[in-house]
Amino acid sequence: MFVLSGYEYFLGFLLASSLVPVLALAASKLLRPNIRDPERRTTYESGMEPIGGAWIQFNIRYYMFALVFVIFDVETVFLYPWAVAFNQLGLLAFIEALIFIAILVVALVYAWRKGALEWS
Repeated sequence: MFVLSGYEYFLGFLLASSLVPVLALAASKLLRPNIRDPERRTTYESGMEPIGGAWIQFNIRYYMFALVFVIFDVETVFLYPWAVAFNQLGLLAFIEALIFIAILVVALVYAWRKGALEWS
């Protein structure tokens, strides 16, 4: 009956992993103390009083580093369904996956040469 055979476990894992954060947030909302005093609303920074404003300008490299990480992390997730169905897909899908990986490698080399992966 299931159209995409072989993906039942993946669908179950996806549903379970989606429900865990929702249940955790709901449980924390139900179990937390509901005290609204002024001290609770003050800014807390490692046990010290905060100094200066919260709006400071960060270097763009931090954002670029995070963006490159997220892009490659998400793109490699797309390889999981391909790996699950590798035996049924055939040679054409294997060549398409190699092209996909080659594009990722080209993007990685480009980001590396542009200095997006340098932290300092």
